[in-house]
Amino acid sequence: MRKILFRFFFIYFLFTISPWQWFGDLPGISFLIELYGRADAWIVEFFNKNLLHVKEVLNINGGGSGDTSYAWAQFYTYLIIAFIGCIIWTWIDRKKQNNYNTLAFWTRNFVRYYVALVSFSYGIIKLFALQMYFPNLSQLATPLGDYLPMRFSWMFIGYSTPYQVFSGVTETLVGILLLNRKTVIPGALVGVAVFTNVFMLNISYDVPVKLYSMQLLICCLFLVAEDWRRLFSFFIQNKNTAATSLYHIDLRKRWQRIGRWVWKIAFIIVFAIIPFSQSWERYRNEQKVEVAKGINKGIYDIRTFVKNNDTIPISGYDEMVWKDFIFDKNGGGSINTSDSLFRQRYRRGYFMYEPDTLKRTIVFKKFPADSLPLFELNYKIIDDNHLNLWGKVRNDSVYFGLVKNNRHFQLAEKQFHWISEANR
Repeated sequence: MRKILFRFFFIYFLFTISPWQWFGDLPGISFLIELYGRADAWIVEFFNKNLLHVKEVLNINGGGSGDTSYAWAQFYTYLIIAFIGCIIWTWIDRKKQNNYNTLAFWTRNFVRYYVALVSFSYGIIKLFALQMYFPNLSQLATPLGDYLPMRFSWMFIGYSTPYQVFSGVTETLVGILLLNRKTVIPGALVGVAVFTNVFMLNISYDVPVKLYSMQLLICCLFLVAEDWRRLFSFFIQNKNTAATSLYHIDLRKRWQRIGRWVWKIAFIIVFAIIPFSQSWERYRNEQKVEVAKGINKGIYDIRTFVKNNDTIPISGYDEMVWKDFIFDKNGGGSINTSDSLFRQRYRRGYFMYEPDTLKRTIVFKKFPADSLPLFELNYKIIDDNHLNLWGKVRNDSVYFGLVKNNRHFQLAEKQFHWISEANR
């Protein structure tokens, strides 16, 4: 049974992790990777059409989602291939009774380095609180009930820098422990705890990386299961156990020992030190004092709206009417409106803005990379609390009289109390 399970998981990990994808940038390799991708897509489509029926038309491009219909169809396809491959392999090997000690050794190491790689990639950016950000003004001004659960979870983690850093420490610790063959099992056990928590968050808050986090958890459980006898003896039977030999390798030749150290050092540099340095630089840049752009950030209510020389009342019932402007840091902002002119999220229209302090104009864009603006407005700062905007929007002449809303958000205070005399 152990051999049968090994055959299944060997094929499963081979396809789900796909190590050949890591070498896609090497000369001459990209063509082969592209051929593999086409073959993989054809097989997934074949199984989906004739057996799985996840969806009639599979969505490959999920815009950042890892739980697309194609991703699930691919996952089920790999399970089927692993199952069929396991049966064929078992039948071919029914009389030979080969042992797979060497193949199992490399499989375990392949899986542990993969988990270490992923742990570093997610853990290091959390060390600097760069994965989830503190809610900005537009998010604070959005009613809680308008948020989807994923964004809600993103904000509650981003709200607490200590919690996000703690999460980063635990994920980075998994990577560090998995690098040393003597601490693989502690690393895998910590990994089970960490990725179980991540998987449950993704399941509970509908975060679209459920499949990916589940696969990471499977990898950690596989590493733990490989040494289950020793763990059972130690934790359940309370017996002394010998040191594991699962990751021991006898390298007798000098070039083998040198190669092992070159590989490990290269891995640490590429997947730990360089990401740490990049995250540190990004953190420093984001901590720099933002240069004033002519417009003070804040929430501005629209008190006067004139369109084509007609004063238009600001109706709270008309979702298309613009009700406020929020100018946030880093050139982002939003308007309380369902106007499709803007990038709609959670009943607010989002935009990017670029003030020109010499011309006294503001260029509004839908996305940062857009070459053409949505529109351009002139601006005049009356005082710290009053701002006027005017210009052309959709060929209409518009004028906005804005008054700064000094609304106070308690959530932005980042309150913390050791002693709480009452429940808040």
